[in-house]
Amino acid sequence: MCGRFALTLPHDAMAQLFAAAPANDLPVVPNFNICPTNHVHTILNEEGRKLTSMRWGFIPSWYKKPADGPLLINARAETIAEKPAFREAYRARRCIIPAMGFYEWTKDPDGNRLPWYIHSNTEVTAFAGIWQTWGEGEDRQNTCAIVTTPANKTMSAVHHRMPVTLSPDQYAMWLGEEGKGAARLMTAAPEDRFEFYRVEPVVNSNRASGSELIEPL
Repeated sequence: MCGRFALTLPHDAMAQLFAAAPANDLPVVPNFNICPTNHVHTILNEEGRKLTSMRWGFIPSWYKKPADGPLLINARAETIAEKPAFREAYRARRCIIPAMGFYEWTKDPDGNRLPWYIHSNTEVTAFAGIWQTWGEGEDRQNTCAIVTTPANKTMSAVHHRMPVTLSPDQYAMWLGEEGKGAARLMTAAPEDRFEFYRVEPVVNSNRASGSELIEPL
């Protein structure tokens, strides 16, 4: 699962890393506590790569309003090709969602939530995502979800699932620029890609902000 993440990379650096033309309405960075329903940076290919903004929380086409059903922030790799909410987006509308790291939680014996910050050994982490446009007129918006897979052995110490992450040589295939084969990319990251450590419980609040959120406890 992925329920919160951080992004600190400037817009021009993201555009350069992903070879994408940036939109004018990108979310503010740095943001150390990106939460569901926030607008997030995404890279997609529509007549060329674009760096744009989308609502994190995929809205199926049959929802009459955004809150008509569950908040779909993640899509399971094992069922994404069959689930009615996701299957068309998986086939035709895949995107990349950049991050510097993300948060997961464990619990102590008393049931208190203990947050962990998880980050990779690369300059940026590229989550595999799917997207779709929902609504009409003033309600029209692009929405997205992060694809997840069962956690590798290292990550399973913190959570049983993890985001599908892409290496630079996989971007083109996931974005549909190199034909078929995206299904082969939906695997757990190599054991040595991520490191994690405990952070202060202040991040348990979705209103918390600031670089101190990712400081080791």
